[in-house]
Amino acid sequence: PGLPGVGQGLKSAPHRLGSASLSCVGLSLCSLRSAKKSRGQQESRWRWLKAAVLLSSAAAGGLLSWSYLRAEDGVTEVLARHSENLQDKFVEIPCSEDYDSHKRFEGCTPRKCGRGVTDAVITREEAERIRRIAERGLSLGGSDGGASILDLHSGALSLGKHFVNLYRYFGDKIQDIFTEEDFALYRDVRQRIQQRIAQAFGISSASMYLTKPTFFSRINNTEAKTTHDEYWHPHVDKVTYGSFDYTSLLYLSDYTEDFGGGRFVFMDAGSNKTIEPRAGRVSFFTSGSENLHRVEKVHWGTRYAITISFTCNPDHGIGDPVLM
Repeated sequence: PGLPGVGQGLKSAPHRLGSASLSCVGLSLCSLRSAKKSRGQQESRWRWLKAAVLLSSAAAGGLLSWSYLRAEDGVTEVLARHSENLQDKFVEIPCSEDYDSHKRFEGCTPRKCGRGVTDAVITREEAERIRRIAERGLSLGGSDGGASILDLHSGALSLGKHFVNLYRYFGDKIQDIFTEEDFALYRDVRQRIQQRIAQAFGISSASMYLTKPTFFSRINNTEAKTTHDEYWHPHVDKVTYGSFDYTSLLYLSDYTEDFGGGRFVFMDAGSNKTIEPRAGRVSFFTSGSENLHRVEKVHWGTRYAITISFTCNPDHGIGDPVLM
């Protein structure tokens, strides 16, 4: 009972079909062919629509990826392009509270904060001469990673994964590397940068003192071997080095010509700003949290620069380097 009865009903069904039913079957076959044709056209349209949607999705995905990368990069405004020759550009911004936790020196400790860029203080020819000093000094050593340091004041030089004092390590050989003219140019360049900073912030250059660390940097795309090679992390100079009040960088090579990547980025809330290095260009800024910054990773080539830092506290002042 049950299942066999269903089978029997199916077997007897054709015998009960009349001519009208047969005609109807013919119409159904015709309708079926028409429906198949219609479905084929509809499927073809759907395939085209699906392809269009996929292409649109891919384009939208690409746009979102591009937007994400732009957002991740965070650079939305270029303060100074490498192709520009800027006389003076200065942007004033509110000071952070970082200076309140240190002894204040009236007429020097920042009350006016900001950042500036100029191509009118150091010539390209002078920058090339300064770069040759860095190249000769760094030829004595260099980091195993991507960032090498040369400090003519303290004598610190990257060597492998460590630092050595080049004056003690190389002794009299230093006389064959540097000249008195090299150090005289170095001092002259430092003084001009100091005067430009004092002018921009409305203070006396005599109230500013050179402080440590002041150093040459050579950066390439070699993989970092120690934390000293990881130059790209965001930081605040006043937090890292309590003595810093004013920071400056003199660029000694050209973005897109000598190296790729390696731009200097101010990390402002919602809208980062970047400076593209150019030989002879000086960028300077107050050293507090109002100027949180980083350097992009260098992708190719070699980036040379010198960081020259100033303090308002005479106890943290250092002298100009002297050829031993």
